[in-house]
Amino acid sequence: MTVPTDRDHASVVALVECALVEVTHEAVGAVFVSRQIGRATRTQYVAADDVGEQFQKRHFDNRLGWHETTVPRQTVRDELITQLTRSASTTAERSGEEAASEPDTFVVKPVRELRTP
Repeated sequence: MTVPTDRDHASVVALVECALVEVTHEAVGAVFVSRQIGRATRTQYVAADDVGEQFQKRHFDNRLGWHETTVPRQTVRDELITQLTRSASTTAERSGEEAASEPDTFVVKPVRELRTP
């Protein structure tokens, strides 16, 4: 789904909370993809334990490659809320330049379908 920049803060928080519940209890991961001119980043969050307190964060930058780390639930929550509440979803709106071919996206999908390093 395209990043919901027209949603109020409470709606975005609710979306993130629902996504974290699904990531904790199902074999799925949350994925945020950001596109800027000449650059694309992909951040994946997958539960690292059965209680949803630790998550594996996989970050890909087309310039720097993959980086993986383990982060607490609160960090994942804060990062997703920040990413999803940015005021603009296109490169043109963020930088005043020509629009990127695609807007930022957020999706929850099966772990087997996630791109890995």
